[in-house]
Amino acid sequence: MDRIVVAAGKALVSAMATDGWQAARDSAVSLWRRARPAEAEAVGAELEIVRGQVLEARADGDEDTERALAGPWQLRLQALLREDPAMAVEIQRVLDEVLRPAPAGQARVGSIVMEAKAGGQSRIYQAGQDMHINER
Repeated sequence: MDRIVVAAGKALVSAMATDGWQAARDSAVSLWRRARPAEAEAVGAELEIVRGQVLEARADGDEDTERALAGPWQLRLQALLREDPAMAVEIQRVLDEVLRPAPAGQARVGSIVMEAKAGGQSRIYQAGQDMHINER
């Protein structure tokens, strides 16, 4: 499965429980409107149903269900990508701009690779974002 659709499916389901839900829904529907216009409204309705399931899972602290709900959307996005590989650009745009936008004033980095080695009593701290360490 393409890494873009894995990330987009997870981010879409995660966005269902946030204030950004409507923008996420509209962006997902627009992907289908572009690739399969006849299915766009049905996809919107299905997203609403899944959102209810995500909200219920969050209320119950059920992370497994939330993860499982991402799977079908990953498969559906993968099918769009298989039919039209050019959709990768649009899926990536939705992922970056709507589903997981960079915080204001920060640029999004594609990937970070960190490696550290220590011996003895050494300590290593690594983070992809802010880190606060309070030691006594």
